[in-house]
Formats: sequence, C-alpha cells, structure tokens
Amino acid sequence: MTTKIPTRLYLSEDEIPKYWYNLRADMKNKPDPLLHPGTLKPATVTDLEPVFCKEPVKQELDDTTRFIPIPEGIQEFYRAYRPAPLIRAYFLEKALGTPAEIYYKFEGTNTSGSHKLNSAGPQAFYAKEDGLTSVTTETGAGQWGTAMAMATGFYGLGLTVYMVKVSSEQKVFRKALIETYGAQLIPSPSNTTESGKAILAKDPNTGGSLGCAISEAVEKAVKTEKCRYVLGSVLNHVLLHQSIIGQEAKAAMDKYGIKPDIIIGCAGGGSNLGGLIGPFMGEKLAGKSKARFIAVEPASCPTFTRGRYAYDFGDTAKTTPLIKMMTLGSGFIPSANHAGGLRYHGMNSTLSKLYKDGFLEARAEVQTDVFDAAIKFMKVEGILPAPESSHAIKAAIDEALECKKTGEKKVILFGLSGTGYFDLSAYMEYNNKTMSDYIPSDEDLERGFASIPDIPQNRG
Repeated sequence: MTTKIPTRLYLSEDEIPKYWYNLRADMKNKPDPLLHPGTLKPATVTDLEPVFCKEPVKQELDDTTRFIPIPEGIQEFYRAYRPAPLIRAYFLEKALGTPAEIYYKFEGTNTSGSHKLNSAGPQAFYAKEDGLTSVTTETGAGQWGTAMAMATGFYGLGLTVYMVKVSSEQKVFRKALIETYGAQLIPSPSNTTESGKAILAKDPNTGGSLGCAISEAVEKAVKTEKCRYVLGSVLNHVLLHQSIIGQEAKAAMDKYGIKPDIIIGCAGGGSNLGGLIGPFMGEKLAGKSKARFIAVEPASCPTFTRGRYAYDFGDTAKTTPLIKMMTLGSGFIPSANHAGGLRYHGMNSTLSKLYKDGFLEARAEVQTDVFDAAIKFMKVEGILPAPESSHAIKAAIDEALECKKTGEKKVILFGLSGTGYFDLSAYMEYNNKTMSDYIPSDEDLERGFASIPDIPQNRG
C-alpha cells in the first residue's frame, strides 16, 4: 500500500542546514569574475571591502569551497522562522485536473513575508561583527528593505533604505513597516545624494529603478563612517545564503523519495531562483539528475529572454564593479506600470552562466497572466502570493496543464518566495481591470543596451 505524502512536508529544527551550499564549486565552467571598472582586472578583497562587509566579500570571491559553515549567531537567527514548509499542492492539482504532482517551497512564513530574510540576517550579523554602526541598501518592491529592517533591528544597527520611487508610492504599507522597525526610507532617486541629483536632472519625473537606488545606497555607504552597503540579490554571496531554501526543499523531498522533474523560480536579480535550484542543479551538473530548471521573469523587464550577455555595471551611476551577466543595460528603466518587484536590469552571474551554457531555461510572462495565475492559486491553496512568486506559479500551472495533455505524471517544484499582503493595491488594479501589460519595444531595449560599457571584454 502506498503511503500518502502529507500536505506539509516539515523538517525539524535540528534539520535546518548548518552549512550554505556554494554552487560555483560544482560548476566546471565558472562564472566570469567581477572586474574593477578602472583597471578591468578581477576585483580583489581590497577593492570590495570599502563597500561591503568583510565576510561577504570573502564569500563573493570564493568559487571553490563547496560548503561554508553557518555561524551559530546566524543559526540562532534562522531558528526564529525556519525551517520553512514544503507543501504538496493537492488542491491546485485537483483544480487543474492534472496527473502532475505539484510542490511549493513557501518562504513567506516570517514577518518580512519573503525569502529575503535568509540573507538579510547574515549580512546584518557580519556588519555587527565588523564593528559597524549602520548599513545602507536599496529595495524594489520592498521585500528586501523590510527584511533588512528586521535584521538590523535584531542586531542593533542603523539602516537607510533607498526604495524605488514608483514602488514606494505603490506600496505605502511596506514603507510603514520598514520605518516601524526603525529604518529610514528614502524614495529613489532623491536629492540626498549626488547620484540621485544627477538622475533627477536628466529626468525629474522618473519613477526610478533598482540601478538608481543602488547608486544612492553605495554613495551613502562610502561617505558615512562605520557604514557599509548590503545587497539583497544579484551577487553570489546572496545566492550562497539563499541556498538554505533549496537544501531544505531537497531534504524534505528526499525524506519521501521524491525527485523533481521540473524546478521553477521567479527571476529578478536571482536570489530566490538561485537559492531554490542550487542543490538540485548541483546534482544535474554531476550527471545525477535530468531535471529541467525554468526561470520566469516579467515581460516588462526581460533580462534573460531579451538581454545581452556582457560585462555591465550593477547601478545606474556606474560606480559598482563590472559583472558578467545577462543584462538590459544599467540605464534601462522598467515601465512604471509593472506592479511587482523583479525590476532589476541584470541577472546574477552564476545563473547567467548556467543559462548561457544550456542548464537553465527562461520564459517571460505578461503581468495580467501572472495575476490570473495568482488568483487561481489563492482560491484553492489559501495563500495570497506575492506578484513576484506568481510568475513561478504561472509557469507551474502551464507545465501541469501540459502534463494533463500528455498524461505524463511529472513532479513539479516551484518557489513561493513570499506573500502578497503588501501588494493589495496591485490586486485592486487587477480586480478593477485597470491593470495593463507592457512589453518594451526593441527601441526601448536599445536605449538600455547603449549604456553597456564598450570594453574589450564585451567585444567580439
């Protein structure tokens, strides 16, 4: 007799991972190194430490250590909200009439409402260890800013958050929560930094972008004593911290002998996607798995599906190291009508390399279709998903319906990276049928591509 798999596949507190998994160590073809924008040589610890905390810099440059121990002080922080559940979507399967098994790793069980806390905690911990008194950061839809406000509140640090202006206007309750934790929130671009002033001088009515907000946060950090900049996505040390998602998901599935055939994550800068797929991708790279991996991004910011693979700046003011990634150009500004996060112009270098080497698929979805999927999911599974996560839901539903057509019983795993309770204004637009879709034209993209630096590494 076959034992029914429970709806919620929990791990015990003792089973929370004690190490982060570094996917780069298992990649035969490593991602290209960060480059110093002045010398065009690989960035060093000396180059990065004036901006970032010391231990994250070491983690960023380490592409050989497979498992990196999680300090006890961070394990203690994790135990407040981890392990996060892996859930069998029985109701969604029934509603779709699919033979597929659908599972989702739910990262929205903490107060910040998303996976972002998995890296916010470590980065605040390391800042405290370095003797800093404050940090700065950017946030798009507000998930990272909220998580960082929680983490700095826990570890007793000051925090300045530069939030993409259009998002700060759309998500006023995110702003309220961030400020309730004691952080200062500044809509970006602003007149509080030289980079912000320069951006406003060119376009006083701009809604901003993550690239703009990063420029301001980095400038504030380097000009403030005992302060460093912390980042919520894109860089490899963030993917390292987020590997706890995939490790927990894999451990829970291994308990019941479940092997996923398709693994799906939403894609903005790459933190949720990379964290979820990491351990599973490691098996694929070792020839132990034939799983498919699908990145789902918004059609309004199509980094994977329409971007270029090149060295580019991480910010609009062009102050960061150069990153080899799929990019729309640091000057690309996403449409203001895009309601979710996933607004970043570039993609993590590790994920970009995996995509270029054929290990990772990508697709882009329009906003209204994503919200259609979110509503279908919410009605049967009882969780209001974040717009970002809903991109993964859309692809999971599509794959499950394909199984219905073919009769194949595939196992689908997707990342439910957060809840949408701070995104109700977007759901109101959807309900009122005032939500619109926007797909950038080739001309729009060319304006962004024009900002990609003309350097030898990008030629040929």
